[in-house]
Amino acid sequence: MSENPSTTLFREYIRIETVQPNPDYPKCMEFLKTQAKSLDLPYKITECVPGKPIFVMTWTGTDPSLPSVMLNSHTDVVPVFPEHWKYHPFSAEKESNGDIYGRGTQDMKCVGIQHLEAIRRLKQDGRSLKRTVHVTFVPDEEVGGHDGMQKWVHTEHFKSLNVGFGLDEGLASPDEEIPAYFGERNVFWVKILCPGSPGHGSRFVENTPGGKAQYMINKLLEYRESEKKRLDANPEFTLGDVTTVNLTAMQGGVQHNVIPEKFVLSFDIRITPTTNIAEFEAGLRGWMLEAGEGLEMEFVQKFTDQTMTSVAADDPWWAAITGAFQKHKLTVKPQIFPAGTDSRYLREVGIPAIGFSPMNHHPILLHDHNEFLNEATFLKGIHIFVDIIANMEPPSP
Repeated sequence: MSENPSTTLFREYIRIETVQPNPDYPKCMEFLKTQAKSLDLPYKITECVPGKPIFVMTWTGTDPSLPSVMLNSHTDVVPVFPEHWKYHPFSAEKESNGDIYGRGTQDMKCVGIQHLEAIRRLKQDGRSLKRTVHVTFVPDEEVGGHDGMQKWVHTEHFKSLNVGFGLDEGLASPDEEIPAYFGERNVFWVKILCPGSPGHGSRFVENTPGGKAQYMINKLLEYRESEKKRLDANPEFTLGDVTTVNLTAMQGGVQHNVIPEKFVLSFDIRITPTTNIAEFEAGLRGWMLEAGEGLEMEFVQKFTDQTMTSVAADDPWWAAITGAFQKHKLTVKPQIFPAGTDSRYLREVGIPAIGFSPMNHHPILLHDHNEFLNEATFLKGIHIFVDIIANMEPPSP
């Protein structure tokens, strides 16, 4: 039995090992060049950082002066532990029920191919659009997007695309409801240096780094618990509506009988955008003062923009998307993304963006072992994107 060509293309893309920390971007670019040729669309490859290519395929509209639509996906995927996989993580093995296994099946090579195939079907149907549509493939999202989207949005090349709205990635959903993300939590990755007096491990030394570290750990984990209680108490809340705190690393000490001169604590903090971020940081620094003398805080990552995209019924971009949702009888819930995607860099420069991956009735397996997506779900997603793109047209005068 022959396979749907869109599925074959998807599986071919999965087999390209664009895995961090050394993604095979050259092979990926050759694959995308082939797709541009098959769609008879021009493309441009640019780099903000050598070796980190950004691929832009353009379907020019009949009125290029209109703000364009950007269909974005990232080409890189996270590392794998093959011994824990049912099949080789880059084999794109398809089972008899249509489940396709491979790193990137959910995050997010499926969406990249769905964007391309939606354009293909619109062109095959003889459609022409007023708005220009850019299909973009960016690098390094899985390591923060700093050498990809974050830098690119500030370049003249990006500005020349005249992007008015962006679509990016969402998450799978285990039930009927599909999330659509209109904002993201702010990432604070902090290291807190707790200095103190060293000494012999047998004595009651004053001003130890351990006491200061204990104070900071207690304060931050108490805050963590209060936010978890808020989440548990409100059935309408999702993870994006609260702030999470996790202690992820501790460094310090030389041997059992020596009190060290310092401990360093690492915290992964994700702040919901409804929180006053300046007040939150002031609270952290207040705890540091309470803990004792000399504490210092280093930001490994600090993203402070809290722009959210409108999901009001009268917003034209959101109305265009929801029109497609209604046509396909989808149950969609707007919410705040719990982690981070490249959408945040678009919103930061004033471009509204929605994260949406049509993958309901699937376990959430991004970054997990045995990541898979069912073929039927993948193919249905193409039809959904066809209507989303078509609905982006401006209203007739």
